[in-house]
Amino acid sequence: MEVKVPAAVRTYINASNAFDADAAMAAFADDAVVNDTRREFSGIVAIRAWLDREIIGDKVTMNATSTRTHHGLVTVDAVMHGNYDRTGLPDPLVLTFYFALAGDHIAQLIIVHNQPTPNWANA
Repeated sequence: MEVKVPAAVRTYINASNAFDADAAMAAFADDAVVNDTRREFSGIVAIRAWLDREIIGDKVTMNATSTRTHHGLVTVDAVMHGNYDRTGLPDPLVLTFYFALAGDHIAQLIIVHNQPTPNWANA
């Protein structure tokens, strides 16, 4: 990944892309929360189960296409690849990852399949 992001975010992305669950988990705070498309995983045990099953298990990788920060929130848009069920999903699938940090660790990760901003909102 060539974009500049905080170390914890970079560690999560690089480790999950390498299917290194231990390294990816090291990026999270002990009391972190992940919300992946409306499902919440709270704490290290639940996050590890999610990571093992849905990221590492499905060989999911993310190719970051843009990053931005706003009031300490780190946002990463990424094209997703992997062995997950693609039924009803667009190709390519672009997800937005919202990382909230606590010190040097990820405290919260929210993953959303965003739609473009409607034209009426930009008027």
